[in-house]
Amino acid sequence: MDSITLKLISRDSERFWCILIEATLGKRAREIFLNLLRSEGIDEIREIDPQEASWPNPPGVVFDGISVDPLTPEELYITDTTFRDGQQSFRALYTEEARKIFEVLVDLDNGSGRISRSEFFLYTERDRLIVEILRGLGHRYPKIIGWGRASREDVARVREAGLDEMVLLMSISDIHIKYKLGLTRDQAIAKYLDVAEYAMKSGINLRCSLEDVTRSDVPGLVIPLVRRLIRLGERYGVNITIKLPDTTGVGVPYPHATLPYSIPKLVWVLRKIAGLEPEQIEFHGHGDYYMGVANAVAAWIYGASINNATLLGIGERAGNVPIEALVMIYARLKGDFGGMNPLAIGRAAGVFKELGYEVPRYQPIVGENAFSTMAGIHIDAQMKNPATYLSFDPGIIGREPRILIGPYSGTSGVAYWINRKLGIGVEKNSELVKRIYERIVKRYSNGAREPLRDEEIREIVLEELARLSVTGLQTYSYKDQR
Repeated sequence: MDSITLKLISRDSERFWCILIEATLGKRAREIFLNLLRSEGIDEIREIDPQEASWPNPPGVVFDGISVDPLTPEELYITDTTFRDGQQSFRALYTEEARKIFEVLVDLDNGSGRISRSEFFLYTERDRLIVEILRGLGHRYPKIIGWGRASREDVARVREAGLDEMVLLMSISDIHIKYKLGLTRDQAIAKYLDVAEYAMKSGINLRCSLEDVTRSDVPGLVIPLVRRLIRLGERYGVNITIKLPDTTGVGVPYPHATLPYSIPKLVWVLRKIAGLEPEQIEFHGHGDYYMGVANAVAAWIYGASINNATLLGIGERAGNVPIEALVMIYARLKGDFGGMNPLAIGRAAGVFKELGYEVPRYQPIVGENAFSTMAGIHIDAQMKNPATYLSFDPGIIGREPRILIGPYSGTSGVAYWINRKLGIGVEKNSELVKRIYERIVKRYSNGAREPLRDEEIREIVLEELARLSVTGLQTYSYKDQR
């Protein structure tokens, strides 16, 4: 392998500085991709060591120096796996809990069809009862679909539940085929095609989930399987969607990276080489390397219409792509919410808190700190124009800006809190605000560490109001906003 050097130059005052980035350039990877574009080497079985060569270290990212162009679809959709990937990593849900979560999804979709589907297990009596109850609600979106392994028994469960669509798991990496399934490539593919055909004969539309596709042989295994699945779908007149799970989160959003890690190249190849339409490609991301959302956005931009996600990103290990993140990204890509109701996002966080789930404080959009600030200079700017530190109005998702009072809040923070919480119109340089801020700073000098609770600030404010009234310096009237 050779390496390429990217030079980034920036101006810092009167000095120039540069950073040299060494990126591994894989000649063999470049040759494989060019052969793929020429339709050469497809169906050639190349042995891939099923034990990652980099183990125990993370797999390296290799670049082939070839970029692909964006192919952003006209229509973008989200599918839900909160009741599948989310439930198996959080806890089993009671029927009433499942109904509350599902109603949030219905509210978020708002009849738009953007939250098009929701996946469900059908293994236990409780699973089947949840599906029955939720189907009985009569909502069109999200459509309830089944999820199962590549077995005839799991297909039969979907049919018995009265569903006409399912996610069919097809592990596609050599490490999964060998160690998880104990099969050869030929045996695994034969099994997948047999079960897929069995499902199609029953009229079940399939979302073929190529598990661990980002550690697979794309030219030698993925493309040939996809083509055979497409032909089967055409024969039986059923819809086929190819689902791309980045099962261990090793995918990257860079078009110059090599297959199988490059999400742009992976989606692009399925469009251009396998001949899939945008609505036939669905991406399923994980957050093991903090790349889940970035990879999901790359999937949309480079040609996949569908992203699979969970509410709040609840999922195995480091979690899934959060649905609420995709809703906001949709708005950024399209300029509106496509008929979805973003107010339901705030409600979603509330429902999960009721279920005992602790929403991480610093989680974007739904976390307690997402729209909070404690820095006085930021607060002062936000009081003049909220857009200075908030790129959108939190009110559109049912949240509001929050000022945390601490040693760095300054008099601006104190004045903002008093105005907001007590309805008193005070300036940051007023005597009342100065006195209150001095007392707050003294608390931190005496060992306080956490932001003050509203009750603590309210007590200080009321005490200082009383003192000022007694001394006759100034009289304030207030309306407690609790």
